[in-house]
Amino acid sequence: MLQSDILTVENLHKSYGKGNLKSVVVDKLCFSLRRGECYGLLGPNGAGKTTTLRLCLGLTAPDSGRITLAGQSIPSHARQARLRVGVVPQSDNLDPDFTVAENLLVFGRYFGIPDALIQARIPALLEFANLTAKKNAAIAELSGGMRRRLMLARALVNDPDLIFMDEPTTGLDPQARHMIWARLKTLVSQGKTILLTTHFMDEAERLCDRLVVIDHGKMIAEGSPGNLIALHIESEVVEVYGEGARQWSDSLGRHQSARIEISGETVFCYTNDAQQLLASLHDTTDVRFVHRRANLEDLFLKLTGREIRD
Repeated sequence: MLQSDILTVENLHKSYGKGNLKSVVVDKLCFSLRRGECYGLLGPNGAGKTTTLRLCLGLTAPDSGRITLAGQSIPSHARQARLRVGVVPQSDNLDPDFTVAENLLVFGRYFGIPDALIQARIPALLEFANLTAKKNAAIAELSGGMRRRLMLARALVNDPDLIFMDEPTTGLDPQARHMIWARLKTLVSQGKTILLTTHFMDEAERLCDRLVVIDHGKMIAEGSPGNLIALHIESEVVEVYGEGARQWSDSLGRHQSARIEISGETVFCYTNDAQQLLASLHDTTDVRFVHRRANLEDLFLKLTGREIRD
């Protein structure tokens, strides 16, 4: 563990059930978070992300492995460690009986913070979440975006060093998502550390300094988004769709060097030189196409597959 690491996970293992029904959820997982970075934890449904977060917070006991959070051993000293941690859960658990400001006040009391100090922090938290005008509003009056911003403000009430964020922008419209992204970037610029899980690959690519991709509880890749894309994916992608897409793909034969994947009516062509592909499309009238650079979603689908996970 480096002195700058705020969270380290070493050979973490967790399974449920017994005998033939035993299911491994987290399998010898290792990673660490440096102070002042946004670190992404990515994987398809059922990959073990939520279990990993619960293990790191000391809410679930591991079968084996070692976790150190904010200098404390987890789960034995989880309570002390969580005093330096903020959490934005996936689902809304705001108290509907309290106003916006009262939710912040009551939550701050769980950390043993004096009311006077919480009250002093509330104006800045509301301004950060762009909710100053909603200070005395009931939770039922808030939009989905406002609720998520309040959840973020609430996670900061104890001035944490590390913030766990479990899919913080799920269900939000583009405007609300972009506002949350701006707030998260501000937090990192202020020296906060973020552990982020998300199914939005553009979100992870924009926000994360480094990330890990896990599947079936195992690490399958780790690094910066740019480095991972360069390492695992061809540099260019041509997406071809329409009634003639498959026929066009079949007609390429040996005259193309692209890696081809077909999903539904779309043909995905991955290549380091798209000129030959683009030339073959110019005279094709029954297809449409998009030419773009490879991105994190391409990486994710290559590493974890295109099958739907429930």
